[in-house]
Amino acid sequence: MGLSERKEVGSARNVQPQTQLEQEEERRKLRRLQIMMNMVMSVISQDQDMTIEEASELAANAKRAALALFPDKEFAYDILYKPRLQRLIAERFRVQ
Repeated sequence: MGLSERKEVGSARNVQPQTQLEQEEERRKLRRLQIMMNMVMSVISQDQDMTIEEASELAANAKRAALALFPDKEFAYDILYKPRLQRLIAERFRVQ
Protein backbone atom coordinates (compact mmCIF):
# COMPACT_ATOMS: atom_id res chain seq x y z
CA MET A 1 0.00 0.00 0.00
CA GLY A 2 1.54 3.27 -1.12
CA LEU A 3 1.50 6.55 0.75
CA SER A 4 -1.30 8.02 -1.38
CA GLU A 5 -3.44 4.90 -0.77
CA ARG A 6 -2.91 5.23 2.98
CA LYS A 7 -4.04 8.86 2.87
CA GLU A 8 -7.25 7.86 1.06
CA VAL A 9 -8.02 5.14 3.60
CA GLY A 10 -7.19 7.49 6.46
CA SER A 11 -9.41 10.25 5.08
CA ALA A 12 -12.32 7.80 4.79
CA ARG A 13 -12.01 7.18 8.52
CA ASN A 14 -12.05 10.90 9.32
CA VAL A 15 -15.82 11.14 9.18
CA GLN A 16 -16.99 14.03 11.31
CA PRO A 17 -18.20 12.68 14.65
CA GLN A 18 -21.55 13.94 15.81
CA THR A 19 -21.47 16.65 18.40
CA GLN A 20 -23.21 16.16 21.72
CA LEU A 21 -26.11 18.39 20.60
CA GLU A 22 -26.55 16.42 17.37
CA GLN A 23 -26.61 13.15 19.29
CA GLU A 24 -29.20 14.51 21.72
CA GLU A 25 -31.34 15.78 18.84
CA GLU A 26 -31.10 12.37 17.13
CA ARG A 27 -32.17 10.60 20.34
CA ARG A 28 -35.04 13.07 20.81
CA LYS A 29 -36.29 12.51 17.26
CA LEU A 30 -35.97 8.74 17.63
CA ARG A 31 -37.93 8.78 20.88
CA ARG A 32 -40.62 10.97 19.25
CA LEU A 33 -40.86 8.46 16.39
CA GLN A 34 -41.19 5.52 18.80
CA ILE A 35 -43.93 7.25 20.80
CA MET A 36 -45.79 8.24 17.63
CA MET A 37 -45.68 4.71 16.22
CA ASN A 38 -46.83 3.23 19.54
CA MET A 39 -49.75 5.66 19.60
CA VAL A 40 -50.71 4.91 15.99
CA MET A 41 -50.64 1.18 16.66
CA SER A 42 -52.68 1.60 19.85
CA VAL A 43 -55.32 3.67 18.09
CA ILE A 44 -55.61 1.18 15.23
CA SER A 45 -55.93 -1.76 17.59
CA GLN A 46 -58.29 -0.15 20.11
CA ASP A 47 -60.64 2.16 18.20
CA GLN A 48 -63.69 -0.01 17.54
CA ASP A 49 -65.27 2.57 15.21
CA MET A 50 -62.24 2.91 12.93
CA THR A 51 -62.64 1.69 9.37
CA ILE A 52 -59.91 -0.01 7.37
CA GLU A 53 -59.64 3.08 5.19
CA GLU A 54 -59.07 5.29 8.24
CA ALA A 55 -56.48 2.86 9.59
CA SER A 56 -54.66 2.85 6.25
CA GLU A 57 -54.74 6.64 6.14
CA LEU A 58 -53.39 6.81 9.69
CA ALA A 59 -50.54 4.45 8.73
CA ALA A 60 -49.75 6.55 5.64
CA ASN A 61 -49.71 9.73 7.72
CA ALA A 62 -47.41 8.04 10.24
CA LYS A 63 -45.01 7.19 7.43
CA ARG A 64 -45.02 10.78 6.19
CA ALA A 65 -44.32 12.03 9.72
CA ALA A 66 -41.53 9.48 10.20
CA LEU A 67 -39.90 10.51 6.93
CA ALA A 68 -40.20 14.16 7.94
CA LEU A 69 -38.13 13.32 11.02
CA PHE A 70 -35.71 11.04 9.15
CA PRO A 71 -35.85 11.91 5.43
CA ASP A 72 -33.20 9.45 4.27
CA LYS A 73 -34.46 6.45 6.25
CA GLU A 74 -37.36 5.19 4.14
CA PHE A 75 -35.79 1.74 3.78
CA ALA A 76 -35.45 1.45 7.57
CA TYR A 77 -39.09 2.46 7.97
CA ASP A 78 -40.14 -0.12 5.38
CA ILE A 79 -38.40 -2.96 7.18
CA LEU A 80 -39.21 -1.91 10.76
CA TYR A 81 -42.63 -0.30 10.92
CA LYS A 82 -44.43 -1.09 7.67
CA PRO A 83 -44.70 -4.86 8.36
CA ARG A 84 -45.93 -4.20 11.91
CA LEU A 85 -48.64 -1.84 10.69
CA GLN A 86 -49.66 -4.18 7.87
CA ARG A 87 -49.89 -7.13 10.26
CA LEU A 88 -51.87 -5.10 12.79
CA ILE A 89 -54.34 -3.87 10.17
CA ALA A 90 -54.71 -7.38 8.75
CA GLU A 91 -55.40 -8.82 12.20
CA ARG A 92 -57.68 -6.01 13.30
CA PHE A 93 -59.82 -6.08 10.17
CA ARG A 94 -59.41 -9.79 9.45
CA VAL A 95 -57.94 -9.15 6.01
CA GLN A 96 -56.06 -11.90 4.20
